[in-house]
Parts: sequence; C-alpha cells; structure tokens
Amino acid sequence: MGVAIRTADEGDRELVVRLLDEAFQDDPVSSWVFPGDEYRRRTHHRLMAAFTGIVLAEGRIDVTEDGSACALWLSVPGAEHGAEEDTADDGPAQLRAAVDPGNERIELIGRLTAEIHPAGRAHEYLWMIGVTPEHQGEGIGSALVQHALDRCDREGLPACLEASSARSRALYERLGFELTGRPLDLPDGPQMWPMWREPQG
Repeated sequence: MGVAIRTADEGDRELVVRLLDEAFQDDPVSSWVFPGDEYRRRTHHRLMAAFTGIVLAEGRIDVTEDGSACALWLSVPGAEHGAEEDTADDGPAQLRAAVDPGNERIELIGRLTAEIHPAGRAHEYLWMIGVTPEHQGEGIGSALVQHALDRCDREGLPACLEASSARSRALYERLGFELTGRPLDLPDGPQMWPMWREPQG
C-alpha cells in the first residue's frame, strides 16, 4: 500500500494530539485509565498531549501526509537503559500531576508498563500508533509501522511495544512481533500484551 509518510515536527503537535485522542477514545486501555465516556472526552486529550510532547522532544513521530495516522517511537539505548530507569522513577508521578492529579491510574499504568519493558539491549519502542476512526482497517496503520520496521531491519535493531487490544495484537503479529512473557493484567481492567520483534532480512 502506497502511503506517504513524513517525520512530524513542532508544527504538527496539535494534529498528533487530535489524532491520538480520536483514535484511542474507544481503546480498552484508555477506557480503563479514563472510565466513563464524558470524563474521557474531557480529559483523555491531556494525556495524549503529554505523550506527544515527550516524543517530540526525545523520539520521533511519523505521520501520514494526509494527516490520518501517526506513530510515536522512542530509541532505547542498550547500555544506558538501566541507568535511565533510576532517573525516570518519578516520571509516572509527574505525568499524573501534569495531566490529572486525581487519577491514580495514569501513574499506575506508567509504572506497570515500565516494569515489563525489556532492558539491556538497544531497540526501538513503539509507544503509540493512532489512526483516525474513519480510516481504521484500511492498512494505514500497518504501512506506518512497517515504514519504521524497514529502518529497524536495515540497522539491525529489534523493536518492542505493548499491544492494548486484541485487534492491535493481531496487527503486530502480522508484522513479525511475538509475545514476550505473560500479558500485563491491569487491576480490574483489560490486558496488555508485551511484544518483541527481531530485525529481519
């Protein structure tokens, strides 16, 4: 599928936040973090804005030229990763304070996913990918992820992620990701699936 993709910059911040907010309104994990439709509509975008800011500063955001999808990636260095975790312990608490101080699930999900994140080996981490609801199921998400995986393959880098729904898990399996370990069971909530992909070709 021919999908024109470019790297987002600061001028794309609002577009990326809107894309992620729309794409994840009905996601099982977003629904757990922000229970209740009205509460989620009012608040969810603030967390997406925080994620966007972090990745614009520290990673890379791929966006389709037509503005229908985006993917947030972070490069995780191998040797330094363990040291990073020590300094990042307050990250989930800071995120909660900035986004919605009364919502402990924002902090909890950050801590839980950090616990299952692989350490020790350099890799690319797919934080989030969002496709606007009207374009989901058209193959745009697959093309967007494959764009980054092609680079991973050229550079010999593995990639990892946590799938937040059975549908996204199936997509990632088609792209060569495999489950690693047990699913993460969110307290009184859905599962997330940690996945890993070795470089191919």
